[in-house]
Amino acid sequence: MTRASLNKQPHEVASMFDDVAERYDLTNDVLSLGQDRVWRREVAQAVDARPAQKVLDLAAGTATSSLPFTRAGAYVVPCDFSLGMLQVGKQRHPWLPLTAGDATRLPFRDDVFDAVTISFGLRNVQDTDAALREMYRVTRPGGRVVICEFSHPTWEPFRKVYTEYLMRALPPVARAVSSHPDAYVYLAESIRAWPDQPALAERLGEAGWSKVAWRNLTGGVVALHRGFKETG
Repeated sequence: MTRASLNKQPHEVASMFDDVAERYDLTNDVLSLGQDRVWRREVAQAVDARPAQKVLDLAAGTATSSLPFTRAGAYVVPCDFSLGMLQVGKQRHPWLPLTAGDATRLPFRDDVFDAVTISFGLRNVQDTDAALREMYRVTRPGGRVVICEFSHPTWEPFRKVYTEYLMRALPPVARAVSSHPDAYVYLAESIRAWPDQPALAERLGEAGWSKVAWRNLTGGVVALHRGFKETG
């Protein structure tokens, strides 16, 4: 079993997700107490995909996150660098154009997509700023980015309880539902080490995105960040 470290070597992270691919969606559902479904609905509303628009869904995993965009009539490209995840996704959704790709070196031309989105994947990328710049590059002028990521609860007493859950309760629960619980120890550590909401917004601005804003979900356990690529 590969367990990635917080320096996020790409081959370690990819291998870790290969190992958990088969039961990844089920495990997330259990660990989030079903909240992941609510979060994904919020992402779909924020992306606001329209018929004939092109949407890039990064860190798409098994492509579960891509389905709301296809239902809206958009052309969706699910992209991930875990071949194991993509293989499971292709078995479940053979009609989708699943694509292998690294978020820091995307295999797409400039100004292609109307929207780029990434859910629960940006914190696993080795170079966050390079990924934000790549998302900007492949988005057309006037297009948008939507990032859904674990963040920092805004209420201090709850933040302490949440941190305890991550480091103490999450690994035993993961052992019960996942065949590779060590991966979820890494995920808990990566969540604790991730920048807070204002810090991520600042990095989006530095990558070129404008009108950057965020909205907290579940008291800041998750945050939705959105930005736009200016037309001029």
